[in-house]
Amino acid sequence: MKSLPTFKVIRLTKAILVLTVGIYALLVFFNNVTDYDSNFQFVRHVLSMDTTFLDNQLMYRAITSPVLHHIAYLTIILFEGLIAFLCLKGSYQLFKHVHADGKTFHEAKRLSLIALTCCCLLWFFGFQVVGGEWFAMWMSSKWNGLSSAFRLVTYMLLVLIFVSLKNDDESSS
Repeated sequence: MKSLPTFKVIRLTKAILVLTVGIYALLVFFNNVTDYDSNFQFVRHVLSMDTTFLDNQLMYRAITSPVLHHIAYLTIILFEGLIAFLCLKGSYQLFKHVHADGKTFHEAKRLSLIALTCCCLLWFFGFQVVGGEWFAMWMSSKWNGLSSAFRLVTYMLLVLIFVSLKNDDESSS
């Protein structure tokens, strides 16, 4: 059996990593649709800021409208669905072009790069910046998703960096 050249192994690795992110996002999307209330409570408490420090000076930022809670949560769910779709389609494009020339394979990364950037937008900007800082989620001992968001952003940013590198053509092996 003939072994794969290193540059093709790198390409396959990139496709597999994007696929793992896509499967993760699909599971998160599926879980939020089929068990809506569990993470809805998280969004509701973060936006309401009802578990932050008592008498903190940031309470003017709290959103207590149930309608706005549902809109925010549905937006998150739809964005997770978009991420799942883009990652899965992006990984398919990478798998499909594993044997193509370097330029074609690099062009096939476009959807994966967009998808992984969306991951960083959701879990860094959405959860860490907006949830963590604007709504002071860091103050809550019960409804604090900062460590989970940090873990996700770290993985997805590393995948984004790895996928974007041009180390997957014949001249790099």
